Amino acid sequence: MTQPEILEKEPLPLVEVKSVLRKVKKRDEELNYRAGKTEEYLNQVIKTTQKEATELKKKIMELEVPRLKEEHITKIIDIIPRTVAELKVVLQGYTLTVSNDNLKKIVSAVEETIQPK
Repeated sequence: MTQPEILEKEPLPLVEVKSVLRKVKKRDEELNYRAGKTEEYLNQVIKTTQKEATELKKKIMELEVPRLKEEHITKIIDIIPRTVAELKVVLQGYTLTVSNDNLKKIVSAVEETIQPK
């Protein structure tokens, strides 16, 4: 049995995972069981388009919030918090402290970028 080697770890927003699955489905014509279940889940959960996710990531990175890493930004893109309280809940799982001003800036960037559906 082969041992796969991890070359690089990079957090991907769910929108990009859906895009990758679409490419695999086009290439293989059919997804395996796990990929099919993942696709079902993504179709139910995703709230953004690829363009919106990319734009939101760019806006949040431009804010230059101290200690906010790419994995945190990816989680924000996946969850789309609309209030400061929701954003605090999203970031609660990490050992990260963000000032209220920066939290408000992030929420306003989300509101500007993501249109409610």
